[in-house]
Amino acid sequence: MDKKKGKFNKSFFIVNKLYLFVIFIGLTIQDITLGFYYFLMSAIIYIWKVLNSKVPIDINKEFDKITCTYKKANNRELKMDIWFPLEKHKKSHSLVYFCHGGGWISGFRNQPNNVSWCKYLAAKGFIVASIDYRYGYKNTMIDILSDYSDGLDFIKKKREEYNIDISNIILMGLSAGAHLSLLYSTYNTLMKNHQAMNGIRSVVAYYPPTNLKDIFISDNKSLFARFATIKTMKGNPQELDKVYEYYSPINYVSESMIPTLVVHGKNDNTVPFQSSVNFVKKLNEYKVKYEFLVHKKADHSFDTKLKDYATVNILDKTVRFMKKSVHRRDIHENNKH
Repeated sequence: MDKKKGKFNKSFFIVNKLYLFVIFIGLTIQDITLGFYYFLMSAIIYIWKVLNSKVPIDINKEFDKITCTYKKANNRELKMDIWFPLEKHKKSHSLVYFCHGGGWISGFRNQPNNVSWCKYLAAKGFIVASIDYRYGYKNTMIDILSDYSDGLDFIKKKREEYNIDISNIILMGLSAGAHLSLLYSTYNTLMKNHQAMNGIRSVVAYYPPTNLKDIFISDNKSLFARFATIKTMKGNPQELDKVYEYYSPINYVSESMIPTLVVHGKNDNTVPFQSSVNFVKKLNEYKVKYEFLVHKKADHSFDTKLKDYATVNILDKTVRFMKKSVHRRDIHENNKH
C-alpha cells in the first residue's frame, strides 16, 4: 500500500500538479466566473505558501542588514544583502556566502525562505552575504558563474569595513545555488586555483544537482526542473552532452576538495536523491571529509516547508558542521604558534 502511495505521489500528474490545471479548465468551460475565482484562489494559496516558507526555527530578533550593489551587468544592478550577527564584541566573524535556488531561472535573495536562512545563520554568529544573480532565460551558465565569483570577490574586499574574517568562509547554496557552490569549489580545488579558494573552509549543499544529466532520468518527473535546466544550458543533454558534463560538479571532485556537507530529502521530486548519493560516493572515493544528512520522508526544499524533528535536527547539524569547519582551521593555526 505504501509503495502504491509513494508511486502515486511521484507520478507525473501529481509532481507537475496537472490536476489543478484540469480542474481549472473544467470549471472555466462550465462557468468562466467560476474558473476565474478558482485561478484567483490558487494564486492566493501559492503566494501565501511562498510568503510563509521559512526554516522551522523562529528567530524573533532584529538584525542589522545592509544591501549593496556588487556588480552591474546587462543594465541590471546585482544586489547582495549582508546580515550581521547580534554579537558586536567580536573582532571579526566567519562568513557564510549564501546562494539561493530557483532552477537558475527564478528565485531571489530576499525571498522569505532565503531571508529565514540568513537570520538563522546570523543568530548563530555568522555574517551572511546573500546574493542575486542573473537568470538562465537570457544568460548563460558562464554569466551566472561569473556573478557568483564576482559576488564572492566583492564581499572579500569588504573585510575591514564589515569585520569579516575572510580566512573563515563557508559557501552555502540551496538547489541551483548549491550546484553553483559545489561547482565553484570542486573546479577551483581541482585546478588548484589558490586565490579563488583562499579562506574558504567548507561548502554546504542542500539538495544539489551534482550531475546535470540526473535531472533527466526517467524517475524524475519534474517538468520545471527539465525546463529550467534546458533553458539555462541552451539545449538538452542529448545535444550538449559535453557541455552538461562540463558544468556538473561531480566531474571535478579531487583529493583537494574542501570539507563538504550534502543534504537531501529521499523523496525529492525536483532534483533526484540519487544525484547526492553519487556525489557522496565520489567524495568517499577521494577521501574528502564530508557529511551526508538525509531526510527520509522529505521532498525538495523541505528545510523551509517542514517543521518536524528531523528537519530541525538537520538544521542544527548544519550549523555544527559549519562551526566545526571554521574551528578546525583555528586549531590548526594555533598549533602553528
